[in-house]
Amino acid sequence: MTARDVVFTFSYETYADAVHRGMMRPPDRILQTLMTSDAVDGLLVANPYRSVLSVLGRRLRRDDPVFPAAPRRRLVTPTRLRRADPPGKSIVRTYRRYDASLRREAERMGLRSPAVITTNPLVAAFCPFAWASSVTYFGRDDWPSSTGRQRYWPAYRAAYRQIRESEIAVAAVSQQIIDRIDPLGPSAVVPNGVEPEEWAGPVPDPPRWLADIPEPRAVYAGTIDQRLDVEGIAQLAGARPDLHIVLLGPAPDPDYVRSLDRLPNVHVHGGVGRSELVAVLRNCQLSLLAHRRTPLTEAMSPLKVYEYLAAGLPVVSIDLPPIRGIDDRVLVAPSTGQMGETVDRALAIGPMSEQERTAFIGRHSWAARHRTILALTQRPELLRRGEELSALV
Repeated sequence: MTARDVVFTFSYETYADAVHRGMMRPPDRILQTLMTSDAVDGLLVANPYRSVLSVLGRRLRRDDPVFPAAPRRRLVTPTRLRRADPPGKSIVRTYRRYDASLRREAERMGLRSPAVITTNPLVAAFCPFAWASSVTYFGRDDWPSSTGRQRYWPAYRAAYRQIRESEIAVAAVSQQIIDRIDPLGPSAVVPNGVEPEEWAGPVPDPPRWLADIPEPRAVYAGTIDQRLDVEGIAQLAGARPDLHIVLLGPAPDPDYVRSLDRLPNVHVHGGVGRSELVAVLRNCQLSLLAHRRTPLTEAMSPLKVYEYLAAGLPVVSIDLPPIRGIDDRVLVAPSTGQMGETVDRALAIGPMSEQERTAFIGRHSWAARHRTILALTQRPELLRRGEELSALV
């Protein structure tokens, strides 16, 4: 593959956010690959819009990590008066201005007809990118199903239509997202993966707080929010008092899991760093994907399942299309509250052998995933007619 110039844009979080969380989400991993790949020459990394005041404040406080810049590698943060996107038709004009700011920066860097990879559907759809050779949209979530961004659902639906009709290349973490966009251009399912170096080597010692929890331990790792079936967890804990359930991750709304405090075999612990996460997973006996079933979760490629399996754990999950066929150690239950019998089967299966675990990690590495995304960028993009965009929302 010939080395080429690339522009990469985040969706709603910044490079600083990615560094602070350990570069662990799919967009972060794509950026890591772009920064080290021989297939990439010049690289412009673009944060989403931020307000002028917030950018100035962070610079004065020196809050942001240093971006490893080079003569042909740069980070840019487009600014405006307010941070949030406007609703309605003006969102198209907003992303035309975003396009113009990226074009100016690409020209300053001397990028030559760069390929654009964006994780924001509004950028993919409403930035004209007449100066780019191709546009590839990477979908990690089905945004029109995200209740937290409901006010933008009309804009996302319009963006999906534009992505489809403009034959923009689409890579998505699940077939469900591909189907909802229904692209006319090339597309590929690129599920989540794992970083082999994180999971290699002998089992690390458990953190002290985990060692104090009796076995068998069943772990749920991830943001503890509305996706988690709290009622189902309570039902499972009541039916299986011998099973100690560890809920590991940040809880934006602590009240959401407050009802679990009374259960002696449910343990809620805040988010941890990557090395501690690995140590926790490798010192549990099984893992849980205990989501509610919603249009959003039905389209997810749960990163946690790949990490559970990289740790060698059997997985007990509700039935979601993206988890089917990942591995024989993913066992399906009708609901979180009905996982009891499936838990017994998972404990009987036990952990993977080291040979099996190593083979799984190799098959599902991020590097293997990203080769597909880079291949999609090789296709020249059809030019879009900017005068048609304003009628879409």
